[in-house]
Amino acid sequence: MSIIRFEDVDVIFSTKPREALALLDEGKTREQILKQTGLVVGVEKANLDIQKGEICVLMGLSGSGKSSLLRCINGLNTVSRGKLFVEHEGKHIDIAHCTPAELKMMRTKRIAMVFQKFALMPWLTVRENISFGLEMQGRPEKERRKLVDEKLELVGLTQWRNKKPDELSGGMQQRVGLARALAMDADILLMDEPFSALDPLIRQGLQDELLELQRKLSKTIVFVSHDLDEALKLGSRIAIMKDGRIIQYSKPEEIVLNPADEYVRTFVAHTNPLNVLCGRSLMRSVNDCKRINGSVCLDPSGDSWLDLGEGGSLQRARQGQNGLDLQNWAPGQDVESLGRRPTLVHADIGMREALQIRYHTGNKLVLQENDKVVGILGDTELYHALLGKNHG
Repeated sequence: MSIIRFEDVDVIFSTKPREALALLDEGKTREQILKQTGLVVGVEKANLDIQKGEICVLMGLSGSGKSSLLRCINGLNTVSRGKLFVEHEGKHIDIAHCTPAELKMMRTKRIAMVFQKFALMPWLTVRENISFGLEMQGRPEKERRKLVDEKLELVGLTQWRNKKPDELSGGMQQRVGLARALAMDADILLMDEPFSALDPLIRQGLQDELLELQRKLSKTIVFVSHDLDEALKLGSRIAIMKDGRIIQYSKPEEIVLNPADEYVRTFVAHTNPLNVLCGRSLMRSVNDCKRINGSVCLDPSGDSWLDLGEGGSLQRARQGQNGLDLQNWAPGQDVESLGRRPTLVHADIGMREALQIRYHTGNKLVLQENDKVVGILGDTELYHALLGKNHG
């Protein structure tokens, strides 16, 4: 279900945007409008649909409009034209045209924001920083203490609760900001380049922690980044922006495999596919596999076949007319435990794991979803993915 929806959103940084909007309608560029009016176009014709429980990453170079777009969601930036709906208790509130009371309610109950560490108040302790938003909500002290203790434990900062921010490392300071947002118990988290000022190893560790927290809490996260590897690692979907416009909005593997234009293609040119692609985007669909009498060819060189039932469920595997044993692999399972025979895996398997299984077992992978066979993954498909080609 859609929880955030942008409809033709324009942002002009001015209380009198009419002239700039008219020039936008005439097809003028950002630079032309700036030169003619002195006004900056932050966002142009943004259309975006963010689903409940996903991580949407806004990605682009400096000045692309990603932070400008993010800050519209909680009203920090004013929408000059268009609509911006945020779901709350079954209703969709248009942030662009809501009342001050509605906006305050959304900021204190529905939406929380994680800035870089600079937003921490240096004169307050870790506990007091995390509790600040709860005080603004008017929560009783006993309830605040309970919530703060829970979030301190969640982000691993319990023993640092009475320290000041400048007594913590950069990574710890980031965790304080995250804990403060989580304590608000908002369903929507806005994260504006929260890890960008950190060393690479600390940044990677916090990315892993965020993904683990997301598995537990299932928030809707809108995350701004200028780091493609970070975007590909975290994003359920990614919006790549340039000059205030959204160039492509897709799943990570779709952006890598099918860039919308040369700008996006340049962005992803040096991406490691092992970290992005999944089996679903690599496989040969069962619809494209050789069939005889309804049986799907698994491996022509070994005369291996899959007999499928109605709806694509696997009835049996065979080599010629003899039964062929398959094995199952689940995420987290040691690949070394697998034997040398074909392996059943979920269609979302990562390319890295798929390569490891193919190498160790010497056999193809059979991809399933909802107990139905959806595709085959072997050397041809893996090689084409590494070479950046589509298999035929």
